[in-house]
Amino acid sequence: MKEYIVEGNTVREIERDYSAPFKKPVSETVKKNREKAAHMNLGYVAFLLVMAIVLFVGCTAYINLRNEITEKQKTVEGLQSKVASLKLENDEEYDRIIGNVDMEEIKKIAMNELHMKYPDSGQVAVTESKDSDYVRQYKDIPVE
Repeated sequence: MKEYIVEGNTVREIERDYSAPFKKPVSETVKKNREKAAHMNLGYVAFLLVMAIVLFVGCTAYINLRNEITEKQKTVEGLQSKVASLKLENDEEYDRIIGNVDMEEIKKIAMNELHMKYPDSGQVAVTESKDSDYVRQYKDIPVE
C-alpha cells in the first residue's frame, strides 16, 4: 500500500526505508575485518587446496580398502562353503566305505588264509600314548 503526503497543492509519494531503524552503526574496524575476511590470500587458498587433495586421496584409499576387504570376505566365504561341502562329501564317502566292510569276512580271511590267531596273554604289551591311538615302535619292548 502506497502512502502519499499532501504539501500545498502537490501530492508526493512517501518513500520509507524500513531497514534504517534496525541497522546498528558499524565501526571502521569491523568494516576492515569484514573486507579482509571476504578476500582470500594465496596462502589460504593453497592450504585449502592441499587439504582438499589430502581428503580426496584419503577417501579414495579408504573406499579401495573397503572394496578389497569385501572381496576377500566373499572369497573366504566361498572357500569356507567349499570346505564344508568337501567335509560332507568326505564323511559320506567314509560312511560308505565303512558300511561296505564286513568284519566277519576279514576275520575269516585272516584266520584261514593268513593263519593268524588271537595273541596269548603273555604276548600283549600295554603302552600309553598321549598324542593319539597310534604308537610307533623304535626299539624292542622290554619283557617283564
